Amino acid sequence: MKLLDGADLAGFIQTRHAQIVDSLDRRPRLAILYCGDQAATERYIRAKQIYGEAIGVEVVSEKVEPDVLIKKIMQLNADTEVTGIIVQLPLPSQTLTAEMLKTIDPAKDVDGLTERSPFEAATPKGILWLLAGYNIDLNGKIVIVGQGRLIGKPLAGSLEASGRDVVRCDESTPDLAQVVNSSDIIISATGKPKLITSAMAKQGAVVVDAGSPASEVDDDLRSRSDLTITPNPGGVGPMTVAALFDNLLIAAQK
Repeated sequence: MKLLDGADLAGFIQTRHAQIVDSLDRRPRLAILYCGDQAATERYIRAKQIYGEAIGVEVVSEKVEPDVLIKKIMQLNADTEVTGIIVQLPLPSQTLTAEMLKTIDPAKDVDGLTERSPFEAATPKGILWLLAGYNIDLNGKIVIVGQGRLIGKPLAGSLEASGRDVVRCDESTPDLAQVVNSSDIIISATGKPKLITSAMAKQGAVVVDAGSPASEVDDDLRSRSDLTITPNPGGVGPMTVAALFDNLLIAAQK
């Protein structure tokens, strides 16, 4: 088995990011807002804080009540000291999520959440970097399972724009196992743990597990020696963080 080690690759990117920060006149600041108490949320925020500390970016996080989230976003939009804003998902309701997406300043939306954002969505950007960093041939058939707004849909769009052969699927796709089994590269981003089984991956396939916080690849598949696969954790997650900070530094340079 060959691992697509996102943590290792992110380390190289981190070094380059630290050099960029050193060249800036002003230290960038990333503001993170979140609602509620979830262990996964705390881990995601801590990963960003560690990366920020390593490259010299100030990262501030604040827990807010849902009824003041929009007001707080508006304050951060107007704060010239804040380079980028992240609202850590999930939020308590779809209504609040929709209102957040309408409120956040696109120029500070370094997560690439909104359609108006000038930045690439962080996770798709990180996945593309990961595949490029390990010289994965993208000329074969690529299946993306899951067409969510944050990962599957924008990733499929980016690959299609570059002329790749992409098949878009979700859990309701007829004969999903057969479609996945005919693909050279399998990218799973559905939110459903252990969806991709060993029987669904053909010999020598590349498997990208974008599941978070739980892996979307079953244990039997991970035990196979013929595959190229992302670890979880340590695969897509570190690359998402690196891509996020890349967007932040682009914002700072502007």
